[in-house]
Amino acid sequence: MNTQNKKHQLRNWLLALIAILVVGILIFWPTDYFIESPGEAVPVSQFIKSKNKKPDNFYLVTVSVTSRPASILQYLWSYTKPYDERVPSKELLGGQTSVQYNELQDWYMETSQQNAIYYAAKKAGKKHSLQYLGVYVMEVQKNSSFKHKLRIGDTVLGANGHRFHSTEEMMTYLRKQKIGSKITISVLREKQTKKISGKVVKVKGTNKPGIGIQLVEHVEVKTKPKLAINAGEIGGPSAGLMFTLESYEVFSKQNLSHGHKIAGTGTISPTGRVGIIGGVDKKVVAASREGAEVFFAPTDSSSVKKSETNYAVAKRTAKKIHTKMKIVPVDTFDDALNYLKSHY
Repeated sequence: MNTQNKKHQLRNWLLALIAILVVGILIFWPTDYFIESPGEAVPVSQFIKSKNKKPDNFYLVTVSVTSRPASILQYLWSYTKPYDERVPSKELLGGQTSVQYNELQDWYMETSQQNAIYYAAKKAGKKHSLQYLGVYVMEVQKNSSFKHKLRIGDTVLGANGHRFHSTEEMMTYLRKQKIGSKITISVLREKQTKKISGKVVKVKGTNKPGIGIQLVEHVEVKTKPKLAINAGEIGGPSAGLMFTLESYEVFSKQNLSHGHKIAGTGTISPTGRVGIIGGVDKKVVAASREGAEVFFAPTDSSSVKKSETNYAVAKRTAKKIHTKMKIVPVDTFDDALNYLKSHY
């Protein structure tokens, strides 16, 4: 009898150990997927630094992304949430490390802020200036001879002794070079100028001569009165439109929302054009949860079919979740501004 009890006890211990191992694997074993889900709708005013009064009725909207690849349990649990999306690591990171990806999002955010302040000041008739400092390196293509020489966030200043004064000037100069020819570029890295040599390559997508980088302009904007934006840990360019609306209200001292909760998304260019972003369905859900009355959604179809624009997806999502929030299409900053002026 004692022997049988010992066997039962041993079996129970083994079963318990196996159960613990299975649970541990489910909780801690990583998949190759990140989980994206609806984030938060956050008042833009908390990120604006200005002596002028800051209205608090404009909201930027975030998408929540797991900080590391999801565990098996997180992956399986995400199927119970209709707006959670499982994104392959390669698709999200683009072959970069998590650190490099986060750095990239920070650079996009900085550019977004500069564009927003510049255009808002210009639109409000305030003194503004934009100084071209070079181009940020956002990504280095696989075929580039600078692949392991340039870093994300480096600023390209010039090439072969030429100092560039605009992105157009840089592109024109590079396209005049012969593919395979040697080129030395000047780069600003951590406040130090470096010279890095490589070869001109055929740029992916255009098939024209270049150094094989994805870039965005590095500019410094100054305005009078002064205004600054600090979004903390939020990254990416998608808050551009809402930053511009908030900044415009601060500069112009107008009340555009009159107490109504206004949310939205979209990049902003220095000319006021609103661009497409990712995860708009999740942003609609987050904005609706916050009680937003209006959600501005880009109609930009430069890289997608019209049925897949942010506006089209936002409309479908709003219908699915039965929200009373109105989805408003915007192609430019003026579209959003005119809507607010005509409705409030």
